[in-house]
Amino acid sequence: MNQPIAVVGVAIVRQGADGHEILAGRRVKPPELAGGWELPGGKVDPGETHEQAAHREIEEELGVQIVLGERIDGPIEGGWQLSPHHLMQVFVASLAHDQTPKALGSHDALQWVPASDWQSVEWLEGDLAPVQALVNRLEN
Repeated sequence: MNQPIAVVGVAIVRQGADGHEILAGRRVKPPELAGGWELPGGKVDPGETHEQAAHREIEEELGVQIVLGERIDGPIEGGWQLSPHHLMQVFVASLAHDQTPKALGSHDALQWVPASDWQSVEWLEGDLAPVQALVNRLEN
């Protein structure tokens, strides 16, 4: 069996006026995922740790630096089954400085989603369980 492709998802969280907010990005490609909302992130390059990939992907996709926090463990060893061929580790993070994330290609829109109303955007199927786990963690 082939090794699954390692992917990172980064749940950038901030404190909003009414509680925690999670940054969501609306995908532009591939066509079957376009228009769906996700946690920013992407593939782990060969020789790169998941943590290094998280920093690199966020800088490439959003043009910001992050402070990486804890990992949100998934239901299987290695994280969350994103697809039959992709296994995602999800990290909680915050913005490193007073920066404004920008949609730089992978996304056509970014939105701060209140944790209390996390289902107000149409999350991609693979992101639903990790976002739910994050919200449960934030609310406790």
